[in-house]
Amino acid sequence: MKFTVTKDKILDGLQRVQNVVSTRTTLPILSNTLIQAEKSGVTFTTTDLDMAVRCRVDASVTEPGATTLPAKRLFTILKEVSATDIEIAVDDNNHASIRCGSSFYKIMGLPHDEFPPFPHPDSLKSFTIDQPILRDMLRKTAYAVSNDETRYVLNGVHFNITGDKITVVATDGRRLALVEREMDLPKGLEAEFIIPTKAVNELQHLLNDKGAATLSMAENQIICAIDDTVLVSKLVEGGYPNYRQVIPTEAKERIPLDRETFLAALHRASILASEKTQSIKLEFGKGRLVITCSSPDVGEAQEEVSIAYKGKDIVIAFNPQFLMEPLRHLDADEVFIELTDEISPGVLKIKEPFLYVIMPMRLN
Repeated sequence: MKFTVTKDKILDGLQRVQNVVSTRTTLPILSNTLIQAEKSGVTFTTTDLDMAVRCRVDASVTEPGATTLPAKRLFTILKEVSATDIEIAVDDNNHASIRCGSSFYKIMGLPHDEFPPFPHPDSLKSFTIDQPILRDMLRKTAYAVSNDETRYVLNGVHFNITGDKITVVATDGRRLALVEREMDLPKGLEAEFIIPTKAVNELQHLLNDKGAATLSMAENQIICAIDDTVLVSKLVEGGYPNYRQVIPTEAKERIPLDRETFLAALHRASILASEKTQSIKLEFGKGRLVITCSSPDVGEAQEEVSIAYKGKDIVIAFNPQFLMEPLRHLDADEVFIELTDEISPGVLKIKEPFLYVIMPMRLN
């Protein structure tokens, strides 16, 4: 195998696939990227057996062939060289010679036939979605995914596709983020699936500011085609809980807030939060919001924000990190917090179909 490729193109290809590679694998082949050179270009593939990513880049191929090389090491080498053109030649023993201007490297690889086959599911349901829309839906929800492995069905983002609507939800049992979007979908398409956290994170890296992505669902897999890249992942198996029943149907007060001002005040006050007192108190009164964070072993912080509010006084406490995360991932200038009392969940909304339910904490 022998091919020449520009530094930018091979780095872009390796960047798209290398995050899947595990550094703790007991199978050496899983630390490698499968490199396949054909007349049309070069394809890089990585897998951890639960997820696989394949990316194709343009290259000048003089000798077609295939091998596997250590993914992280190859990327590190090519990132450091100064040459713009890179030549890679691999002999029958999977020894790769890499020439980059005045630099030369030799890397030992492994046979390509030891590499796990790329998944090719038979029956598929597919739909196409704009990449910026999908990335925005994941950005607004993925931070609420649970990392508690004993509640494995919550270790991913839940998709529900019905009619002309896609609903995306993530929850860890203490807060819930939901976003909905109406769009043109194939007639009769209905699907429900949970994409695991690692695949969601990888998708967010791969999605671009323009172009379309095609999502295809098999019985226990999701296939995402994004430009010259394909990601295949196992789905989280199991039934997702009925999240609709935890969303409050009505609230007594709806309070508009400037998102950036609110976030900045929360951030400053939460500096004095400690592991023992991971809570922040919000006191809503006429025309003002007082934010207090008090830790007996650290001290106390207080912030006051002017707000457009004329309702009754409400005092409620939340986990500051849980309250700040949606504010960081939204881009709306104005948010609305809906409250009933100090023991009922709070709901954060914007003027688009998004909501965030957060459970209150006990007031000291």
